[in-house]
Amino acid sequence: MQRWNVMLCMERSPECPHVRMNEGAMADHTPPLEPGRLPASDYPLLGPPPPAGMVNGDGPQQVILVQVNAGEAFTIRRDDGQFQCITGPAQVPMMSPNGSVPPIYVPPGYISQVIEENGVRRVLVLPQREFHPGSHSPLHPPSPLHPASAGPAPPHSHLSTFIPHPAMLPQPLAIYPAVVSGAGDMASPFIPQYHPLQFCEQDSHSSHARAGFVPRDERTSKTYERLQKKIKERQGGPNKDKSGSPPSSPQKSAGRTSWLDGRNGTGKGQEPGAASATTTAAKAELDEKSMAFQVLLSAISKPVVTDIQARSAVLTWSSPLVSDSGDGNGGSENDPHDPLSYEVMVSNTGKDEKYKTAYSGEDLTVTLEALRPATDYHARVGALCDHLQGYPSETVSFTTLSCEPDTPAAPRKSSGNKNTILLQWKAPCDNGSKIQNYVLQWDEGKGNGEFEQCYYGPQKQHRVAKLLPASKYTFRLAAKNDLGTSAFSEPISLFTSCSVPASPPRPALLKAGVTWLTLQWQRPASSPKDDDILYTLEMEDDGSGYGFKPKYDGEEVSYTIKNLCRSTKYKFRVIAYNTEGKSVPSQVAEFTTCPDRPARPGQPALKGRLHSHSFRLAWEAPKDDGGSEITKYSVEISEGTGEASWKTVYSGSALEHVCEGLKPGCTYQIRVCCTSKGGQSPVSEALQVQTLPVAPGPCLPPRVAGKPKARELQLRWGPPQVDGGSAVSCYSLQMACVQAEEYREVYQGCDPDCTVSGLLPGTAYSFRVRAANKAGHGPLSEQCDVTTSPGAPEQCKVLQVACKSPTCAVIRWEAPQCNGAPVAEYRLEWGAAEGGMQTCYSGPALSHEVRGLQPATYYFCRVQAVNAAGVGPFCEVTTCQTPCSVPAAVSNIHALEDSELREELEAAGGDEEDGAERDTSSSFCPSSCLGLRWDTPCDHGAEITSYCIDLGDRQPVIVGPVTRYIIQNLQPETSYRIRIQALNSLGSGPFSHTVRLKTKALPPLPPRLECAAISHQTLKLRWGDGSAKGSSDAIQYELQMEDKNGRFVSLYKGPCHTHKVQRLNEATSYALRIRALNEAGEGPFSDVYTFTTPLSPPGPLKAPRIDCLDDHSCDVSWDPVPPMKGDSIIYTLQCMMGNSAFKQVYKGSAASFRLSGLQQNTEYRFRVCAIRQCQAPSELSGPYSSAAVLSLQRSETAAGSITSGAGPRAPDAERPRASLTDEQCAALILLLFAVISILIAFVIQYFVIK
Repeated sequence: MQRWNVMLCMERSPECPHVRMNEGAMADHTPPLEPGRLPASDYPLLGPPPPAGMVNGDGPQQVILVQVNAGEAFTIRRDDGQFQCITGPAQVPMMSPNGSVPPIYVPPGYISQVIEENGVRRVLVLPQREFHPGSHSPLHPPSPLHPASAGPAPPHSHLSTFIPHPAMLPQPLAIYPAVVSGAGDMASPFIPQYHPLQFCEQDSHSSHARAGFVPRDERTSKTYERLQKKIKERQGGPNKDKSGSPPSSPQKSAGRTSWLDGRNGTGKGQEPGAASATTTAAKAELDEKSMAFQVLLSAISKPVVTDIQARSAVLTWSSPLVSDSGDGNGGSENDPHDPLSYEVMVSNTGKDEKYKTAYSGEDLTVTLEALRPATDYHARVGALCDHLQGYPSETVSFTTLSCEPDTPAAPRKSSGNKNTILLQWKAPCDNGSKIQNYVLQWDEGKGNGEFEQCYYGPQKQHRVAKLLPASKYTFRLAAKNDLGTSAFSEPISLFTSCSVPASPPRPALLKAGVTWLTLQWQRPASSPKDDDILYTLEMEDDGSGYGFKPKYDGEEVSYTIKNLCRSTKYKFRVIAYNTEGKSVPSQVAEFTTCPDRPARPGQPALKGRLHSHSFRLAWEAPKDDGGSEITKYSVEISEGTGEASWKTVYSGSALEHVCEGLKPGCTYQIRVCCTSKGGQSPVSEALQVQTLPVAPGPCLPPRVAGKPKARELQLRWGPPQVDGGSAVSCYSLQMACVQAEEYREVYQGCDPDCTVSGLLPGTAYSFRVRAANKAGHGPLSEQCDVTTSPGAPEQCKVLQVACKSPTCAVIRWEAPQCNGAPVAEYRLEWGAAEGGMQTCYSGPALSHEVRGLQPATYYFCRVQAVNAAGVGPFCEVTTCQTPCSVPAAVSNIHALEDSELREELEAAGGDEEDGAERDTSSSFCPSSCLGLRWDTPCDHGAEITSYCIDLGDRQPVIVGPVTRYIIQNLQPETSYRIRIQALNSLGSGPFSHTVRLKTKALPPLPPRLECAAISHQTLKLRWGDGSAKGSSDAIQYELQMEDKNGRFVSLYKGPCHTHKVQRLNEATSYALRIRALNEAGEGPFSDVYTFTTPLSPPGPLKAPRIDCLDDHSCDVSWDPVPPMKGDSIIYTLQCMMGNSAFKQVYKGSAASFRLSGLQQNTEYRFRVCAIRQCQAPSELSGPYSSAAVLSLQRSETAAGSITSGAGPRAPDAERPRASLTDEQCAALILLLFAVISILIAFVIQYFVIK
């Protein structure tokens, strides 16, 4: 039978004062009883325990312990009227004033039952049969401060209430959510007497539900009820009797803190409300089927523990998908495709502590191994399937069996002498059964591995007596309790003591140091090998006066004494001892520490004057000689300042030394060290000395770098082989002409090369060089004789130019200085521009005649000389001008285009004196004239006055200085040979090349223009008979129309014989003309033709609107049309009854008409048109509108149904179906086209591409 989640424990107490208790909150379904646990060590427990009378139940009053589980809330009212909300886990001690058990009020569907165990009475709240927790009431009535407190008074309000004892109320604690499981898992002996209590003061709005409860809305509640119903049907079946077991709590899963909550982000460290909210949010994301299956997984049964042993137990559970009937069919709707897997979690620290996964697999039985004996374990099982995880099952608690103790540790020797050994040991783990005795065995000193019992009892120590001195004994230990004897420990060997050892030999010296001595001694010869002998090494320092003092105490036979003084004599002796006493000290041995190496000498210093090849050094002796006399000093020298090798130049006892054979200007490092018996000292600080430099040696003679040039030489020399101990600072180069023999300095610098310029070509020079440093200049080098190479010639003088004719000129010049090499040739450059001169002559002559020049043109010339050394510079540029001449020949003669020819004629017509307007088309005819155009030729210095145009057989035409001319009065389709000649004041120039030109044929005449069709907005024109299409000449036509300003504008230009003029106005006259064009030109325009457009009729109307008045009459209306240019509009309404023809029923200016006398069960169709009333013709009728249909049916409420037309005009009349407008029809067509396009694209994508 399932227990309710709140248990009241009551004990009698005679000393409790009168208290009263307000109704506690047992609202909602709470988790089962759990042992309380403090969340932290700093939380206080309950106050002092109640008096003895309260505990043993002898008094008239009773103490009631209200146990509040984790996730529950218990509300009480104190004496001061304040309300306190105590949250679990906790136990609240309450006292009854009259000594009787107070009445317990339970929610509907539950009963209370009193059970007495071991003098303690418990009140259990159990559910009744056939109770469905659709809605529940709290265990206690609501608080007056709660919002739900409005209502009738509780039935037990007349009873005395209970309040907690003031001394037993704990301090407020933080909420500690614990992992709970089903009821009845923990037996009463495991429930602590006092639990940590948590409470908070509430002045208003106290919550009686668990902190983890999240309210649901109506939809969520209904969904959850359906899921619970499905679970019940799967578990019990539809025909199973439900009265045999109480229903499960709807909040059973929500009240747990399962491993699913831990994986979803809620666990021990979160508040119950946050964990429940997270679980609700996670469930909201699942669909109804997944939630149902998750709830089904959470309905796994409580595991069963069997075959409990000391270190193992068998855990068995059943699948949540197997029904109680055993058919294994839990419902096909939510059966998983994947098999279920299970996780077994075990905890040995309490139900509220952390669980560890002990098994994960698909089996329904698992053997838990490696358990500890006599230990409380808590186990639970969770089901998993694919990605869904259910809540773990109820926790099952079990305790492993007790067994024999663990193997104890080996005993140890506490003390002993020659004949006894005192052994002690520690107690091992008893594994649930108290250790009664210990078994100690020994080998009796035989060493054969056979053990006999020497002690049996409960003590943890034992003294073994009557042993032999200096003997070896082996012992082992075992523990025994009521369940058996443990295994024996590892054997341990111990030795007894012997007599006082003899005096050992005196110590010997192994190795000596400056501050340490290593000594070694021997074991006394008469002492047995098994005896444990220790040694004391004593030392005496003669300077201290304290005698021998111990320096070492131990079992080793060697020791190193440290922190001694150097070169000091010490005395040593050794004493051997054991448990029986100390021996006589050994003989005294004297040893002396080694001397230390001396300190570094003083830094060496110069003594006397510094020379270029030697210097004298002196140094001081070290301040510390290390305890022994200095035997020698060593002087080391190193050349340079870097990491160089050191060389010993002196070794002796003197404190000074002369270093000789050194290099001048070289830097040396000198250091000193000393040597004694203690070793060699560190080197002193190094002294850096630089010897005095000397002047550098002679340089290598200079040499020419590259080939000698005419006016400069590039010289280079090498540095001196000996720099004198100082770097060369500069070089001095001296030069002298070979004939003069007087040297002068031409360069001074630090570079070993220079360029000497300003020399004469082909001249011999002598050079020498010397180097200088800090000490001065060195000797001069050997001289070097060098001859410069020949140079290019000098610049020529100004040229002399004389013009023999307009096209010929003579240039003369003089020979320049040759600079050591004869002139081989002269190069003359000539050109019409100063920057564009080109070589026109190259040779040894001193004159040249230039031909083919242009008359009246400026020319530029210059000359230069060339010899074997190179090319000389050009002379100054000379300018000359050729005389004037007749013009050049005319070039580029072309015929004018028609447009250019027309422009020339218009320009000529504008220059007439009368200024009368004339038609250029009459004067311009390409068939009788030719237009010429040419480029202006060069006038050769004299302005062109006229041109002569030669036409062959005809008389030449003389024109002015123009480049365009029109020759008229020529024959059509005739070829002419034309050439042109320019004339100036000096004469006539040559004729141009002959050009052959031909006049064009005559243009065609204009055709006759006719009107083929006419409307109020368009004119369709036609001309010609179409026979011109087959002719060889491509004839085009140009149609023009007169605009408002009286000008003719072009409407059409092309080869067609028809044209339609659109966008015209009604009743308007238009003037048009036409002409023909071909390759010969544009023909004359035709006469002006006038055409007039007629009046336009009214446009079509929309379908009329029909409003039914009764069963025999209706109103027909339509949209009115505004007057057209002052002409009034009238309307004609026609009606068709059934399948007969349309008949006119109305004609007038009104936009509506009422029709009566209609027949029932008859279909009428109406259409309307607009008529324009004008003078001629009298009336113009427009097209009829679309028909509107009216069907009159017999009905009691409706007058008829309209199948098309506009909307209703009265709210009580039925709407006729409106016809689609043009815009709606277009939108519908576009929509259908888009749908068809998408379908075609889908078919192509699916069947063709894929």
